[in-house]
Amino acid sequence: MTQITVPRPDDWHLHLRDGAMLQGIVPETTRHFARAIIMPNLVPPVVTGAEAAAYRDRILAALPEGADFTPLMTLYLTEETDPADVAAAHASGLVKAVKLYPAGATTNSASGVRDFARVAGVLEKMAEIGLPLCVHGEVTDPAVDIFDREAVFIDTVLDPLRRRTPGLRVVMEHVTTKNGVDYVAAQGDDMGATITTHHLIINRNHILVGGIKPHYYCLPVAKREEHRLALVAAATSGDGHFFLGTDSAPHADPAKECACGCAGCFTATNTMALLAHVFEREGKLENLAKFASENGPAFYRLPVNAGTLVLEKTDTPAEWPAKIVTGAGPVTVFDPGFPVYWHVKG
Repeated sequence: MTQITVPRPDDWHLHLRDGAMLQGIVPETTRHFARAIIMPNLVPPVVTGAEAAAYRDRILAALPEGADFTPLMTLYLTEETDPADVAAAHASGLVKAVKLYPAGATTNSASGVRDFARVAGVLEKMAEIGLPLCVHGEVTDPAVDIFDREAVFIDTVLDPLRRRTPGLRVVMEHVTTKNGVDYVAAQGDDMGATITTHHLIINRNHILVGGIKPHYYCLPVAKREEHRLALVAAATSGDGHFFLGTDSAPHADPAKECACGCAGCFTATNTMALLAHVFEREGKLENLAKFASENGPAFYRLPVNAGTLVLEKTDTPAEWPAKIVTGAGPVTVFDPGFPVYWHVKG
């Protein structure tokens, strides 16, 4: 197969930042994607419905002329979040999910949750109204090894939380382990998971062997090869539990290439070509539409996009810019480390 047409895809986990960075990188997503779940971890975070509305307006103002793109807004869950405000933001159609960051887990997560008992009322309201909870699935206990934090989170936080709040719809974002894949696949239709482009391609050796590669460093950190293979199997299977969430996370190069570099891989530019490569390699191109275009809308109870995206394989390797120039500094585009012969035609 040298050409495939899929419904225009969505990105169910995206960082757009704000200000000059937003202005510089938003065209990279709107070129191929029709909608995206927008992460709320700004400084200060997007906590209330009013703040989400203001952020949405800034995103819309930054769109390239003629862009057909809808930002799907989220709220940042804190221990002071008001259940009534969450319900009102959801009822208005503005907010499509609430994001749970365990405090200290990743970039701009200092305002996240430490005491889960203090957010029980919000979670119960979300279960009542059907509003999904997107979770960054890692514990932050310094006694837990960084490569084990996802598995420990499932056992000690996620599963107990779901048992305490029946009916709560949960997305385990950027799942990175076989443990996570197996857990999600065994659940009902109230549980989903996003898988990133970069976690389908790199394992922890890519970060560390032959020198530290800061542009492969992300959180959750890439794991062993056995876990990458489990992610590839889940993504390419067509299983409705799993859908694309790039977690494309722009940082200016100086913030990545330093003694304490930021976590995040920027994949908005080349995700669809990379996914076609991965799915073809597995002999599962027929399932690309399910992963990138259909499973996510089904979980979020939204229609599949009416437009289409055409990908074509040629004898010439695809090319994309090494860096995106923004007013906040250059952002390095994820390099898979191998040639890719799939091109997005339109």
